[in-house]
Amino acid sequence: MADYKYVIVGAGLSGLTLAERIANELDEKVLVIEKRNHIAGNVYDFYQDGLLIQKYGPHIYHTKEKKVHDYLSQFTEWIDYEHRVLSNVDGKLVPMPICIDTLNQLYGLDLDEDSMRDWIDDHKEDIDEVKSSEDVVLKNAGRDIYEKLFKNYTEKQWGTSAANLSPSVISRIPFRFNHDTRYFDDPYQGMPKEGFTKMCENMIKSDNIHVGLKSDYKDYIHKINYEKLIYTGPIDYFYDYKYGELLYRCLNFVYEILDEDSYQEVGVVNYPNHPYFTRITEFKKLTMQDVEGKTAIMKEYPGFNGEKCYPYPTQEYLDKFKLYEAEMEKEEDVIFAGRLARYKYYNMDLVVKDALEIFENEIR
Repeated sequence: MADYKYVIVGAGLSGLTLAERIANELDEKVLVIEKRNHIAGNVYDFYQDGLLIQKYGPHIYHTKEKKVHDYLSQFTEWIDYEHRVLSNVDGKLVPMPICIDTLNQLYGLDLDEDSMRDWIDDHKEDIDEVKSSEDVVLKNAGRDIYEKLFKNYTEKQWGTSAANLSPSVISRIPFRFNHDTRYFDDPYQGMPKEGFTKMCENMIKSDNIHVGLKSDYKDYIHKINYEKLIYTGPIDYFYDYKYGELLYRCLNFVYEILDEDSYQEVGVVNYPNHPYFTRITEFKKLTMQDVEGKTAIMKEYPGFNGEKCYPYPTQEYLDKFKLYEAEMEKEEDVIFAGRLARYKYYNMDLVVKDALEIFENEIR
């Protein structure tokens, strides 16, 4: 029977960060068990025809956390890249998030910061109590902006009206009263020079780390002597769906290689009013690769089948998670980490931050 002090379920950023810290800081042996046939979780990328393709949709590194940036910079060099997104509306490509340029291009205006504020004041709706994502946009920008840029996109993404979703879903999208067309304004932004998978491989180079792919931990855990289990998988699966399945909004990713140099102006173009897909990514625009005569694009189709990407933000499922959370708090030899185990949406930098904090506070 194999002996490991720590067994980690899941080889995404959360599991790999914890594996790296345990192996290199504590000099302990770690077994990582992963269901998929690759490490790196949803940031996994691979090469095809010389093009670096992100299998699970665009992941752009950005963070305000110096601690996270310093940590990940041990394992990769960075390409300078600032993400810009355009939205295809009324036959025009306008910047997202909404800024002065968005309104000027969409409505043929010539606004500056002061007149943009006046325009928004004239169009936004008076809503005393913000109860939904729809309310957020109506209160901040008004109905026409909501109809053109948010309504259909949100319904496609979540399979329900923005009126049924908590304010937090759309509150993540800022409104800017300036000409800043960057999608993120974080101080640290970029892309790993050789890709996310290579970065993750560098994280687990230690001889103390052993990885088993294409493996369900439930098939092996009884054959292993260990002291602590770190679980980053779906929490309902851990408890054998004791309180029923938790719902996730899923994405299906369809990519293709095109025999052309360039497909679109920027890395990501949103299609809020297309009947099926939400956006198109062109990876060369993210990775800055110089590959002549070929480019790779990916369309995203939301649904309830596919890769589990977003916990479903309705009270029914948040309440169901609380039942699992009560069980989690009783565990003495299990640590829960990451998006699936916590049933919470994290950007990748916060996944790493959370893992580093778990290591410092619960393991070291």
